Amino acid sequence: MNKLYYSGILFLIITVFLSAQGKDEGFNPDLDYAQVVYVNAFETSKGVWRFDVTLRHNDEGWNHYATSWQVVNPETMEILSERVLAHPHVDEQPFTRSQGTIKIPPTLSEVLVRAKCQRHGFGGQEIIVPLVSGETSLYKVTVSR
Repeated sequence: MNKLYYSGILFLIITVFLSAQGKDEGFNPDLDYAQVVYVNAFETSKGVWRFDVTLRHNDEGWNHYATSWQVVNPETMEILSERVLAHPHVDEQPFTRSQGTIKIPPTLSEVLVRAKCQRHGFGGQEIIVPLVSGETSLYKVTVSR
């Protein structure tokens, strides 16, 4: 077999491993970008979810702070829910905020949770969350089915 074949296999293995970890390594780890550090997802009723999302960001005050987090369809990038953060969290890092009654189509097997700040937008750590019961260092998912 040639080197290209083995390179392709190696790339596939690494991609599957990173996906299974729920984390995209292509993010900017600088705390000037809002980082999603943990997600607790709980299906409250069939197709309706509550997300508790923990963020870390170098909030400096009203001119530079994490302004929201989103639950997104990773295939289409359609925003399923957005939790707006109304004020800076300068002295509360990391911090967790929740949002309930998030309707997720039954055709989705996973969602992407991402956060943004008003100055740098998106670009920090995002977490892929599978919609099946389980737990890793990045997320915990509880399904009521």
